[in-house]
Amino acid sequence: MYRSLLTLALLFSLAFTVTAQTEEELKELKAQKKAELGELEAQVAAVKGEIAGIDKQLLVFPRWETGAFGIVGANLNGFSDWFSRDQPNSTTLGITFSANAFANYFTPKTFWRNGGNLNIGFARLQQKDRDGNVIEETELKAPDVINFTSLFGYKLSEKLAISVLGEYRSTFLENFNNPGYLDLGTGITWTPTQNLIVVAHPLNYNFVFAEEGSSFESSLGAKIMADYTKEILTGVNWKSNLSYFLSYEDADYSNWTWVNGIAFQAFKKVGVGLELGLRSNKQEALARELSDNPLQTYYVVGVTYSL
Repeated sequence: MYRSLLTLALLFSLAFTVTAQTEEELKELKAQKKAELGELEAQVAAVKGEIAGIDKQLLVFPRWETGAFGIVGANLNGFSDWFSRDQPNSTTLGITFSANAFANYFTPKTFWRNGGNLNIGFARLQQKDRDGNVIEETELKAPDVINFTSLFGYKLSEKLAISVLGEYRSTFLENFNNPGYLDLGTGITWTPTQNLIVVAHPLNYNFVFAEEGSSFESSLGAKIMADYTKEILTGVNWKSNLSYFLSYEDADYSNWTWVNGIAFQAFKKVGVGLELGLRSNKQEALARELSDNPLQTYYVVGVTYSL
């Protein structure tokens, strides 16, 4: 009897030990399989990334490529019974907006690139007495810029094309088309990389529009334009555009404009950005009766949104 009970106890103990060992082995095997699955998922993600990169390089014709982004800069301040000021009660509101957009069309042998830039600003100052009555109200329009380009090219090779360019530059809120500049010309376009476009047109006419009696002059010359757009880091986009006209008739008729913009994406399509514009134009300086030709600049800092 005792032998039977002892034998039965030994059998139960052995079965429990085997079961415990098997459970530990299964847990360890499960952990190994999870680790293997993680490695496989990483490999799949890498392959998917490679496929997406290949898809971007595949040229589908004909096709349109479009995009736009904008920068909004705003400031608001107010003073109430601030007696260190001559007018102790005042509010100031300033808004500046910059927008860039493009629409490009491609076929196997041709391209048509269109782009535009708009920069406008507005400011308002209101001063009141202690009873809330308006003493003075001033509205100001900040200097603004508009720029539109259209470039058509017929490809001689993957990087070189015969091209024609039209570019218009002026202001929008004040002195529209006074002056206004229209470049029309032909030459070659070089695209050394996907992100860089260089236009060299030795035959270009720079039409200058202004009110009658002004000193502005149109002239024949050469047009050089370079445009570079790239995501330099993840979520950081940089765009640079240089437009230069070299007059064959008089150096005072030459001019150039260089606009740089950088945007940092913070959340989805929203971020912060900076746009800086530089310009040199002797005709505009002479029209203001200036003896020198100072460098013209503008900048916008604010919230960005990309489409």
